[in-house]
Amino acid sequence: MEEKKDYILETLENDLKQITTEQQLIELKSKYLGKKGLVTELTSNMRELTEEQRREVGAVAGEVRSIVTEKINALSCQIQEKILNEKLEKEKIDISLPSKKVRRGSRHPFHRIIEDVEDFFVSMGYDVVRGPELETDENCFQRLNVPLGHPARDAQDTFYIDEEYLLRTQTSSVQARTMQENQEKTPIRMICPGKVYRRDDDATHSHQFGQVEGLVIDKDISLADLKGTLELFAKKMLGENTRVRFRPSFFPFTEPSVEVDVSCFKCGGTGCPLCKKTGWIEVLGAGMVHPNVLRMGGYDPEVWTGFAFGTGLDRFAMFRYAIPDIRYLYTNDVRFLEQFDRKDEENEVK
Repeated sequence: MEEKKDYILETLENDLKQITTEQQLIELKSKYLGKKGLVTELTSNMRELTEEQRREVGAVAGEVRSIVTEKINALSCQIQEKILNEKLEKEKIDISLPSKKVRRGSRHPFHRIIEDVEDFFVSMGYDVVRGPELETDENCFQRLNVPLGHPARDAQDTFYIDEEYLLRTQTSSVQARTMQENQEKTPIRMICPGKVYRRDDDATHSHQFGQVEGLVIDKDISLADLKGTLELFAKKMLGENTRVRFRPSFFPFTEPSVEVDVSCFKCGGTGCPLCKKTGWIEVLGAGMVHPNVLRMGGYDPEVWTGFAFGTGLDRFAMFRYAIPDIRYLYTNDVRFLEQFDRKDEENEVK
């Protein structure tokens, strides 16, 4: 057994002197430590040996394997270091060469709009509240006065996960959660910006888009409070000359409900192709919180009143930056994004 040990180690020393590449080292490792390697063969006839002989052979084989492994690893380190040095020598960087211009994008217009909306409402004392995008049917519909079988469900093509869960079609579900979580039933003043999902996909609609919902609940809240809030909001987002008008509408979670239009930012209300010659552009829906919604949220509609509103953040981005196709917002194209720093600078100069 000792003779085999000496033979293996002597042969290894001779072989190590011939190794200069990684491939040769791999082949050497296989020759000694592979399934049919010289070290492995030391224990190939263990079944034929006595218990005492097995212990002796096992000890010698373990010692040889340890020595062989150590020597091969040491040579591997040397070869790797040699390769690295050669690579560094060949790939020296000439720091005198002119640098390549790195293309820079900018903050996404969608996030610019969110920041402006949040800054405006926080300055008015609103809380910014977040909620899950995977929502329950109860919070997304039922607690907003849209029970099972209600016709209003047909107006929203929903992505259902199963009978209970869905991708939220509106951030109004956060309003329902906020009312439930307010155990003391104190006044609420909140907004919730976030992503929502519907089965749409064209130049002005997307299956995923941004929305911001607002909710105010207090005593003696009236439609006049809603109108004043939205006028200030429109002027902040679209310019001081923006005018606002309310049109009667229907939403199951508000009563009365209104559609809110703003004067066309392109023609100033005189009429153009953008506003279809009307001078007005629809931007959001709003209304007074329905008594049923208040009641399901734990608020007594005889004591509490409130208003709610919701608008698409993507549409405000399209209006502000004159983006013709909503799908551009989701292309992640640097050529599209890098222009918005310049546009914001132009707006500040104006």
